Amino acid sequence: MYRSHNCGQLNASHINQEVTLAGWVQKSRNKGFLIWVDLRDRYGITQLIFDESRTDKAVFDLAATLGREFVIQVKGTVIERESKNPNMATGDVEILVTELTILNAAQLPPFTIEDETDGGEDIRMKYRYLDIRRNPVKNSLLFRHKVAMEVRNYLSGNGFIEVETPVLIKSTPEGARDFVVPSRMNEGQFYALPQSPQTFKQLLMVGGMDKYFQIVKCFRDEDLRADRQPEFTQIDCEMSFVEQEDIIQMFEGLASHLLKELKGVETGKFPRMIYDEAMKKYGNDKPDIRFGMEFGELNAVAQHKEFAVFNNSELVVGIAVPGAAAYTRKQIDELIEWVKRPQVGATGMVYVKYELDGSLKSSVDKFYDAEDLKKWAEVTGAQPGDLILVLSGEAYKTRTRLSALRMELATRLGLRNPEVFAPLWVVDFPLLEWDEDSQRFHAMHHPFTSPKPGDIALLETDPAAVRANAYDLVLNGNEIGGGSIRIHDKATQALMFKYLGFSEEQAKAQFGFLMDAFQYGAPPHGGLAFGFDRLVAILGGQETIRDFIAFPKNNSGRDVMIDAPSVIDDKQLDELHIRLK
Repeated sequence: MYRSHNCGQLNASHINQEVTLAGWVQKSRNKGFLIWVDLRDRYGITQLIFDESRTDKAVFDLAATLGREFVIQVKGTVIERESKNPNMATGDVEILVTELTILNAAQLPPFTIEDETDGGEDIRMKYRYLDIRRNPVKNSLLFRHKVAMEVRNYLSGNGFIEVETPVLIKSTPEGARDFVVPSRMNEGQFYALPQSPQTFKQLLMVGGMDKYFQIVKCFRDEDLRADRQPEFTQIDCEMSFVEQEDIIQMFEGLASHLLKELKGVETGKFPRMIYDEAMKKYGNDKPDIRFGMEFGELNAVAQHKEFAVFNNSELVVGIAVPGAAAYTRKQIDELIEWVKRPQVGATGMVYVKYELDGSLKSSVDKFYDAEDLKKWAEVTGAQPGDLILVLSGEAYKTRTRLSALRMELATRLGLRNPEVFAPLWVVDFPLLEWDEDSQRFHAMHHPFTSPKPGDIALLETDPAAVRANAYDLVLNGNEIGGGSIRIHDKATQALMFKYLGFSEEQAKAQFGFLMDAFQYGAPPHGGLAFGFDRLVAILGGQETIRDFIAFPKNNSGRDVMIDAPSVIDDKQLDELHIRLK
């Protein structure tokens, strides 16, 4: 066998034992008559010692040739270290080596394989198999495994069964762009890769499976960012004979279980917030409630003077930044420039300093006196020492811009502690949202989401007012899960397709199989899907998901390690009946 123990296993209880280890050379130190080598594997590091006075000369000479990342096997005796290292699990012992085998020599790596590496992200992505050897990435992948195991344990213990669904499916027009796969055997026709197993999990409910889950790959051909990949993983779940409260209780239980088992965090009942309240208080539907800075709407106290910018705005809204009245003019100007960036899109910003002595000084003192500004402080909840920042304009855009500023300020002020967890349910979403480009309504979630029973009649008279029987689970300002009660009868589903702009023929062509299934006794059902990559990253204390994915794509959707996507040869194109321009 290659090893009797791993490199993180040995301690003082093993002294005088003969052992065999195998792994990678982390580093070596040659003092001429003594050579120390740190041997690394997934489990840890063990120090090896080659002593000119006690080690066979051939073995000693071979040890002198070892370079970083050589793969070796050693045999030897566990001895007590003279200089112990309390920072290593194996720091009390070392191996006096009697036999050394080089299993594979290695070239000098393109970056240092240590926790603090000299490799930039691009080079580390090109040599990802080397990057995985570093503790930060290795531990992230181990943590991902632990989360997956806890998910499976919880769901299996609650009667769910894991069922695989197809990867080659039919393209649908709703949602993000599909990745499509040409069919060689069906000329001119294409499969799509699933954006989610949505219709299949509903069909499993029609099939009587009652409780389904799957940790499943999904695919969306959309623009990327730090927390988005073209292929990603969901914890996909569905239940039969349930209402919204049943699902919320089940998956609040899952989130609580993960926080307790993986982070040692005990949670009480998760707070709930309706969509309209989330937008009004925080400017988005996934608010980070670890800190305050709730919005204060100022129309009533700011639109009575001659300041045209506010008077001509649909919404005037501000936040109180704790302790920021001490900001210099340079710091405030930098914030103004920050909100004017194209990514945010504001044209300017008004500020008020609420000094510790109770006085108020603003950038619009020409129009507003101290009594006016005192009312602004009351509405925004500002206290002496705070800085009030105000944006105005069209309501939705202004809230979105202030939300971005709120998160940026929280980051700068250290208010987003990754070891503090603040879960929140957001409920009562709109069922439909209007799209100006297509001049029609789109499903805010997906076309299978059920409207609130009491709102169905509004589909005819006021579609924008219809609430969805939907819910999102938010953690630390990130949507980690979302779902809904589904439509389970053909008539309601046909009505939904109608208001989404589908003709009967289009609905039948795209979703006829689901409509047909509903005719054979579909139970009431609903579910939820967690974004697994994002959930793991948040539980792991990180903002981005890439380090928790073994082989991620870059921001251009490329795998620079294997150089994909890539061109294919003409013969393959001919077989697929594809002609390139």
